[in-house]
Amino acid sequence: MTDLPGIVITGASGRMGQMLIRTLAESPRAQLIGALERPGHDWIGQDVGRAMGGAEIGVTVTDDPLEAIARAHAVIDFTAPAATLEFAILAAQARVVHVIGTTGFEAEHLTKLDAAARHAVIIRAGNMSLGVNLLTQLTKRVAAALDEDFDIEIVEAHHNQKVDAPSGTALMLGEAAAEGRGVALERASDRARDGITGKRTRGHIGFSAIRGGDIVGEHDVIFAAAGERIVLRHIATDRAIFARGALKAALWGLGRKPGNYDMIDVLGLGDN
Repeated sequence: MTDLPGIVITGASGRMGQMLIRTLAESPRAQLIGALERPGHDWIGQDVGRAMGGAEIGVTVTDDPLEAIARAHAVIDFTAPAATLEFAILAAQARVVHVIGTTGFEAEHLTKLDAAARHAVIIRAGNMSLGVNLLTQLTKRVAAALDEDFDIEIVEAHHNQKVDAPSGTALMLGEAAAEGRGVALERASDRARDGITGKRTRGHIGFSAIRGGDIVGEHDVIFAAAGERIVLRHIATDRAIFARGALKAALWGLGRKPGNYDMIDVLGLGDN
């Protein structure tokens, strides 16, 4: 076990944190060496396996990211933008692979991540699943093939605890559609329609967000023209797909040159 790459999981008590820990526990290719939580959390000082309601696994939850990340080969991070920026600085200092599933970043956050990526491998994606990344590539190609007679709408649904909208996956799909059309998403994005909004702007990309229950993740990309619609859809029913993708990304990043990467790179789905 000691020869296996050591992985640190941030946000250990969260939905994705716990799923990542379970996935690592079952993996023959990597080992969990650190579990991070925010200061004051009830899990601090407990064995993470016991905190999750199972058997002890020999990893104690800590609020000291410096010590944990310094010992790691990679850190997998599904938290919040402010926390992710802190982890990115530490990962860059330690030259540790940083896999980021966090969403909700602003432009200034991404600038800081770019700076960290000059020193370490950063793999960031709004969604870590194979299916969604295939959907992203399909979206770009369909958008490139169809003209603006086809309106593009992206509809996403998630559980009622999700704090950002549109989802990171929806924005990733929007970026793919915009790239296919040869436009900048920030100039062609329609969000949060309400009231008398006027007719739809030709060429814009619309977003709608649904929040309810325990929906893991559903995304539709709709290309709608007079008399016909094309609908590309992905439905996630188990968060394990994201955990498996994140672990795959962490292992792929080992030994790579510093820089910004995404799951398209990890999965080899980029245009050749």
